[in-house]
Amino acid sequence: MSRPRIVFMGTPEFAVASLEACFDVGDVVAVVTQPDKPKGRSGAPTAPPVKERALERGLPVLQPQKLRTPPFAEELRQYAPDVCVVTAYGKILPKDLLALPVKGCVNVHASLLPRFRGAAPIQWAIAHGDAQTGVTLMVMDEGLDTGPMLATKQLPIAPDETSATLHTKLAALGGDLLRESLPRYLRGELAPAPQPSEGMVLAPIIDKEDAKLDFTKSAVELDRRLRAFTPWPGAYTLLSGKVFKVHRMRPASGKGAPGTVLSAGPEGIEVACGEGSLVFLDVQPEGKRVMRASDFLSGHKLPPGSQPFMS
Repeated sequence: MSRPRIVFMGTPEFAVASLEACFDVGDVVAVVTQPDKPKGRSGAPTAPPVKERALERGLPVLQPQKLRTPPFAEELRQYAPDVCVVTAYGKILPKDLLALPVKGCVNVHASLLPRFRGAAPIQWAIAHGDAQTGVTLMVMDEGLDTGPMLATKQLPIAPDETSATLHTKLAALGGDLLRESLPRYLRGELAPAPQPSEGMVLAPIIDKEDAKLDFTKSAVELDRRLRAFTPWPGAYTLLSGKVFKVHRMRPASGKGAPGTVLSAGPEGIEVACGEGSLVFLDVQPEGKRVMRASDFLSGHKLPPGSQPFMS
């Protein structure tokens, strides 16, 4: 059997491992990615990581602003793809594009579907306290991550996992899943199976407010949220009305009214939660650099019993 003709659709760093896998199992005839976006203080247009890798390989790169008007499927037809592989592309594919490839469009999704359908499955898996996650290869339909599944690979979530570390692991796992399962699907050895009818959880786009520390919640839940929203948007509270970011902390067993400072010294800043307490270890006052909590305390007093943090 000749190597399949693959059109790859993806944008961020997470998708690069999937693109590399496609190089291994077929002929990538074109790459579709989001338009370049301004970055940094200069606002200079910056290419997505997938585009950079595609150009290194000398591949045609398409960056449509819209997929429906004019119909992008007509532009893609010239590449005669056997299959489109989609990983973190960032746009919903219209029906005409889904139907264009001979074997349809398959998607690498960073969760064990139907759990965590949506834009931010990596972060929400940590925030929910899941013990494991993984990647799913599925045949795409017009719904949001609702298509029938081809294969999955699982991965434990470490106790100290952040979205950044899990992102790296799942990107590599997605590449492995493609190498193992895409050729089998194209040969007719893998039949798509409907997703389970139970267990669906949505993983909506992360909002900055999601990372705000609500001290009425348990210390364990807030620790998960810090790890889930590292590096972006970053866990924070308010101190004297200004943003006070917490980059590293640990749960403890202290008791008190939520938001109360239990202790503040060389070991960090301990704040009571709805259940247990949190010890802030590395913090960042608004407009300042990241510092150890003990260094922050050298110039700021946080008396035990006070409630300076507004949740």
